[in-house]
Amino acid sequence: MKISLRAGEKIYVNGAVFSVDRRVSLQLLNDVTFLLESHVMQPGQATTPLRQVYFAIQMTLMDPSAAVAIRTSVYRMLDDLLNVEMEHGRRMNLQNICVLLESERFFEALRVARELYRSEEAHREQVGRTEKEATSQCN
Repeated sequence: MKISLRAGEKIYVNGAVFSVDRRVSLQLLNDVTFLLESHVMQPGQATTPLRQVYFAIQMTLMDPSAAVAIRTSVYRMLDDLLNVEMEHGRRMNLQNICVLLESERFFEALRVARELYRSEEAHREQVGRTEKEATSQCN
């Protein structure tokens, strides 16, 4: 796998952090777990349950030594979400995250979690616009 990084960009590889001072291309020749800086969520950004799931999965990639303990927390969070989520497609995605974590496919689990929280945010924005339009039509 070939990865291109810009000057100043970081990449997390098997828990180690690499920073580059110029534009480089890395070729990963064996099976490694990595996370690009652009996919890293800061702790203060984990403001919703789905974002907290994403953040916790991210931590398994950044700190592989803590992956087992973190996974236990993620399963608890996913159970809580499954207890309240009613929409079938979203439930399937939450269950898919569990399966991906069980098979240690953390990056794929992260991708599914990112899609879920982004769709949740898009839905909230749509609801907010609809409520605002309804309010403005009444005035």
